[in-house]
Amino acid sequence: MTGPEQARDPKRRDAERTAPGRQDPQRAREPLTARVARFLGAPFGLGVLACLALAGWALWTGGITDGPVARDVRSSSVHVAPGVDLDEAAAERIIGNRRLVVLLLEPGADLREGCQNVERAADGTVVLVLSREDDEYDTYGCALLPGRDDGNFGRAFVAEMTISNGIDGFVDRPLEALKVVTVNYDRLVKAGTVPDGTRTISPSLPRYLVAVAAVLAVLVGSALVYATGLRAGRLAADRRRLRDAHADRRSALSAATAVLAQQVIDLDQRYARMKPTAIAGDADHKAFVRDYPALVSDYTDLLDTVTPGRDRDDTDLVGLIQRVESLSRRADQLARTARMARPRSGTGAADRSEPAGNRSAARSGAGHNERHAEIDEAPPR
Repeated sequence: MTGPEQARDPKRRDAERTAPGRQDPQRAREPLTARVARFLGAPFGLGVLACLALAGWALWTGGITDGPVARDVRSSSVHVAPGVDLDEAAAERIIGNRRLVVLLLEPGADLREGCQNVERAADGTVVLVLSREDDEYDTYGCALLPGRDDGNFGRAFVAEMTISNGIDGFVDRPLEALKVVTVNYDRLVKAGTVPDGTRTISPSLPRYLVAVAAVLAVLVGSALVYATGLRAGRLAADRRRLRDAHADRRSALSAATAVLAQQVIDLDQRYARMKPTAIAGDADHKAFVRDYPALVSDYTDLLDTVTPGRDRDDTDLVGLIQRVESLSRRADQLARTARMARPRSGTGAADRSEPAGNRSAARSGAGHNERHAEIDEAPPR
């Protein structure tokens, strides 16, 4: 197909422009930085950034970059290096909840580096790093007290020098050495060198925020699910009610159409009898013969409109019902007109033989609204 033919053919479309799921060509040509900036500028993008920042903060304060020693010290007061013979559970019971952390490293380890590794994990405590060297301990103390680099520098220095006094005599009994360390710590507390108090191991603030955010997400999500389900249920009930009302209107239209069809059939029989004598009939007779074809024409138009299988809205159904009711009222009026009609004198033997009482009853219509009798000529007596 050539270019002009393709332009004239309305069914042919350009797949490059109208294929489902394809991006807008202008957006596809945008650089990646512009698309990222547009995404981050949207409310959803800002929410994603906030969640990422909170998660990063929680991971950082939770010690994601900590080494094995710092991770152990975050939840324990004693760290025992592999290969060192010490009952860690018993050592934990000896130290208790004091603001004291003891690191027992392997022989030859860098004690200063060990203290630096736990500076953030053991903040606010007195840290003693031990390593056995032949018949004595190699020690390094670091008091990670508040203000240790300013006003409390002297107290921190005294604590670092005092905390390891007297432990060299218990090289073969490390638990006894820990008891000596705890005694030294208690003396520092009594002297006011180290602030009194217990060490509390608790999650960092971002972890609390993450937990609160998770709880809020569950609550808000549950509320949204409930609200969405409630709204969906109401919408389903409304749709069901509308469908039932629509079905009721269709049923009412079918019933009204059936009644109108029966009325037209009855009037057609009257019309077949009354049309030959229309010239000699009275005004009602002529009015019936004149108006009946118009009713049939309108009824035919209605049948063309009410086609089976065609979907209609409620407005159309209400309009059709009103048209059917209007035609039904016209049919009733024509039926009354036909009953009131009577032929003039001299119009035929059958018409002359009809008793006067029946003609007067037909004119009045009282008590004989659904009756039209034809009486044969009676033999004279």
